[in-house]
Amino acid sequence: MSTPGGPVATGTRTAPASRLLALAVLCGGMLMIILDGTIVSVALPAIQSDLGFTPAGLAWTVNAYLVPLGGLLLLAGRLGDLVGRRRLLLAGLALFVLASLLCGLAVTAEMLVAARFLQGVGAAMASAVVLGMIVALFPEPGERARAMGAYAFVGAAGASLGTLLGGVLTESVGWRWIFLVNVPIGVVVLLLAVRTVAPDGAVDRSGRADVLGGLLVTAGLVLAVLTIVGSSTATDRLGLATAAVALLAAFVVRQRRAAEPLVRLGIFGSRAVSGGNAVQLLTVAGMMGFQFTAALYLQEALGYAPAQTGFAMLPIPVTIALVSLLLSGQLIARAGARPVLLVGEVLLVAGLLLLVRPVTGSYLVDVLPSMLVLGLGAGLVLPAVTTVMMSDATPEDAGLASGLANTSQQIGAALGIAALAALAAARTDAVAAAGATHVDALSSGYRLAFAASAVLVAAATALAVTVLRRNSGS
Repeated sequence: MSTPGGPVATGTRTAPASRLLALAVLCGGMLMIILDGTIVSVALPAIQSDLGFTPAGLAWTVNAYLVPLGGLLLLAGRLGDLVGRRRLLLAGLALFVLASLLCGLAVTAEMLVAARFLQGVGAAMASAVVLGMIVALFPEPGERARAMGAYAFVGAAGASLGTLLGGVLTESVGWRWIFLVNVPIGVVVLLLAVRTVAPDGAVDRSGRADVLGGLLVTAGLVLAVLTIVGSSTATDRLGLATAAVALLAAFVVRQRRAAEPLVRLGIFGSRAVSGGNAVQLLTVAGMMGFQFTAALYLQEALGYAPAQTGFAMLPIPVTIALVSLLLSGQLIARAGARPVLLVGEVLLVAGLLLLVRPVTGSYLVDVLPSMLVLGLGAGLVLPAVTTVMMSDATPEDAGLASGLANTSQQIGAALGIAALAALAAARTDAVAAAGATHVDALSSGYRLAFAASAVLVAAATALAVTVLRRNSGS
């Protein structure tokens, strides 16, 4: 038992004020990590101009963060069990802060991508253990539910703040500060974590972490993204694709043979797990790909300033937060997760198709309706698909099912951004070569990307209809 204001043991009951302070620190760390997944989107044109990214290569400013975050989550979670969650949290936060400094100081595109990759590694280390630490801090069901509510709210708030702060910081003090702002905030969070979270107790070191498995899946994802966004020849892309498939196949073989695999493959026998993760991957691919291209579209094709872009896109995360916190839970409890998921998916398709229309020059007509419909759809989809994915999980598999859900989300985001960025760039080049103006060529490319986003989400909808049982998540 700690004294008020002192370290908080992660496995025992302590004074409420101390546990709330620890919760605030853990949520603060997650806020910083979640915020960094979205804050860069509005700054993309400025980064491209300063560091010389190609239109397709610009996707690496986001994907270099998402790929290690998604690929290493399961490995990081296992390492937390073996070396101690607090140790991994502090190491992850420290690496994240250092990488943020390197991002802000980057003078070349390659340096920024490398620093973003380190950020993703640090984010995976820290975020993989936060949820488990919160569960240990609040063993009583009522307290735990409120703590989980705070954790969920941080996710929505991080997306909202990322979109807004990215635009404001880029326009007022420059894009480098979207990364440099993490340094003082991260140092404070790190020092508070040292103060409020007690050292790990006895840790079972008899097990092993499947490091090889984690490296195989991460390397396979890197090569998959390179295949999509690379500017190499068709032969080179075929070689990259072959290597990516080989690495991912080796990961599957490794999971079958490893004594302590990262993923017990038998869990995919559940339709809720396999189908739910596939639906989420396709949905997130469409939505994150949309977010990437929409930030560019608003600035490069419609002439919005960075801060204007942040405010223009703000209705999406705000609506997601309101719907997911106030409405979706009640609807899922009454109708079941599958019907809510399907309604949300249809709304997402409609919202994306609204952006394919010819523009009138009015934000209220061209942009806002789509933002609101997309926010409403995502606010229904995200809690519903999570409920589906976790519906068949036994207590023994709950941690793995949760880790898979987080992993498929990050992987879907990385692949969607890569594919839609490459598609938009190819269409823009083709239309420009045919004699169109630069703005018209950009508009054509981005609208094709929006249509492709709608196709991805429609595919997720079809999968939900055909694969998920009618009682999934009910």
